[in-house]
Amino acid sequence: MKRVTQALRQCGLRPIVTWLVMAPALLLLAATAAADPQRWQLNMAPGVTETSQSVYGLHMIILWVCVAVAIVVFGAMAYCMFAFRKSRGAVADTSLVHSTPVEIVWTTIPVIILIVMAIPSTRVMLSMADVRNAEMTVKVTGYQWKWRYEYVGTPVNFVSSLARDSDRTRQLRSGLDPAALAKDGVNTYLLDVDKPLVLPINTKIRFVVTADDVIHAWWVPALGWKQDAIPGFVNEAWTDIKTPGTYRGVCAELCGKDHGFMPIVVRAVPKEEFKQWLAAQPANPGSVSAMAASAAVPTPGAASTASAAAVIPEAAR
Repeated sequence: MKRVTQALRQCGLRPIVTWLVMAPALLLLAATAAADPQRWQLNMAPGVTETSQSVYGLHMIILWVCVAVAIVVFGAMAYCMFAFRKSRGAVADTSLVHSTPVEIVWTTIPVIILIVMAIPSTRVMLSMADVRNAEMTVKVTGYQWKWRYEYVGTPVNFVSSLARDSDRTRQLRSGLDPAALAKDGVNTYLLDVDKPLVLPINTKIRFVVTADDVIHAWWVPALGWKQDAIPGFVNEAWTDIKTPGTYRGVCAELCGKDHGFMPIVVRAVPKEEFKQWLAAQPANPGSVSAMAASAAVPTPGAASTASAAAVIPEAAR
């Protein structure tokens, strides 16, 4: 083995072999980073939706424009400070003071840069606001300090709250270790719920977001957007998740003493699995969607599972 290592070093192949060995781990790390934010992460994550990837691409465009501007501006400043310093006998040039051509140039160039940047920005913003042609709708309602999810057009709706293990651990002098709460190697302290929001992948899903008491904000970084939940108002957003997985978020608007204890968990599954999950959920007869679904089903006395199956959104069929 030692001779093989020496031969690889002499041929210059050892770095290549090392990279080949590390490649699977690096790909796994990249896939993980593309979803939820990671510790010590410096850049935005591309996310797992069309919107999040568009936002990431726009972010990178703006970043490199800013880098180019910074190089030109600070490079010119550094050159002038060095080349025209007093110790070299430089004399101040007053011909550019209040110069109209110079004023026009350094006003026009930033305006052009801003217009160029505005074109992709506007395109992304318009796309984010376009909720047309959605295949299903989910109503999200914020409460202190939990979320209600309602699958519009079905009798399925439920309340999602902080998971019991996180709730016990957060209590003062509980003696429990937050680091012990983990799923799939990810610490879930204050980031897990009793009932996650289950959604199908490769489906355009419209969200209607509101609140019942104070202002909240529904935010899952991997989806690429954040929407305020305001009492008396209904805001809209949409998503189309491309990759199955579990994606976590939080309320992003200060909403009271337990603001930090109302996490969001989205579980994205294939369409067939979502169809089976939805059909197995009990109906909640007190919801608006449940009443609408009951009116749509010709046999009101049928079991809740059969009713749910009868009104499964088109996306899951």
